[in-house]
Amino acid sequence: MRGDEAYCLELLELQKVDFALVELTLYLDTHPTDMQAVQQFNQLAQRRQQIANEFEMRYGPLLQFGQSFSRFPWQWVDTPWPWQV
Repeated sequence: MRGDEAYCLELLELQKVDFALVELTLYLDTHPTDMQAVQQFNQLAQRRQQIANEFEMRYGPLLQFGQSFSRFPWQWVDTPWPWQV
């Protein structure tokens, strides 16, 4: 069920990975030849995709405008939305 403890914990894990990806992006903007950082970025990007896919299968889409699929019936009417938690 959306908004329950599992929903919040899974969303928090996704937010942690997103934060790390933003930080690595900023770092790589100034250190583009740091191979270890690029590898870490790619590993986290893969992990993010896995977490997001699992989250969306359980709770519905994270993103709008064609970035995420929706099951039937349309799921954007279900709250709370990820940004409301």
